[in-house]
Amino acid sequence: MFWKKKKNAIAITTAKKGSGKIKINGVPINLVHPLDIKNKILEPFFILGSNERLNLNFDIFSKGGGKVSQIYAIRQSISKCLVFYYYKYISASKSNLLKIKYLTYDKKLLISDVSRIEPKKYGGLGARARFQKSYR
Repeated sequence: MFWKKKKNAIAITTAKKGSGKIKINGVPINLVHPLDIKNKILEPFFILGSNERLNLNFDIFSKGGGKVSQIYAIRQSISKCLVFYYYKYISASKSNLLKIKYLTYDKKLLISDVSRIEPKKYGGLGARARFQKSYR
């Protein structure tokens, strides 16, 4: 079981032996629309390659944040889970190759984004904006 965060979104992925089904919050991946979101979620599998067919069922639970943050948290947790699976059950060298593939394609597949909203401060309307100064 792996979990990843993107801003306020959290995704928890569990992988079990099975027939290769992927469910997100109990919904099969085939029913996820629009197609761009589905492709973004499946990117870790596309990078893995079609010749590497894994017989794993992925159950993914995501909550919090917005839709885009949830998608990025889901793809991070899937890629982290696949790297660990390769390390534990296949070989450490293939796991390192997969990790390098992920990092060269997109660094955010394995490394979390720690950006947060900067809090508002006194003397202005926002975090950096200040009230206008007048001399008359």
